[in-house]
Amino acid sequence: MTRPTLHLVPEAVWLAHDPSQPYLPAAYALDGFVHCTDGDDAMVAVANRFYRDDPRPFLLLTVDLDRTGSPWRFDDPSNIYPHVYGPIDPASVMDVRRMVRGPTGRFEGVAER
Repeated sequence: MTRPTLHLVPEAVWLAHDPSQPYLPAAYALDGFVHCTDGDDAMVAVANRFYRDDPRPFLLLTVDLDRTGSPWRFDDPSNIYPHVYGPIDPASVMDVRRMVRGPTGRFEGVAER
């Protein structure tokens, strides 16, 4: 059984990551967990809230929470923001899609494959 969730990452960061090694975002050292979001629409809202002013291209990873190799849980009452408490095994990344921006830099959605 799979338990998919989404993780937003700058494209350059993901491309520079060694795919044979577990993944940890830079913010992990400060936050102590990997931020994830359930659902494309919720992720677009999160991207606009936190990354709209960051001009870099972003990718959206679909991650199987049950295959990350690390514990995870919901720490929010809405249960749409799972947190992964450790590195993400690259084998748990099920898909990588590009976030789409409009002319003003606002995130508008996720590119179809």
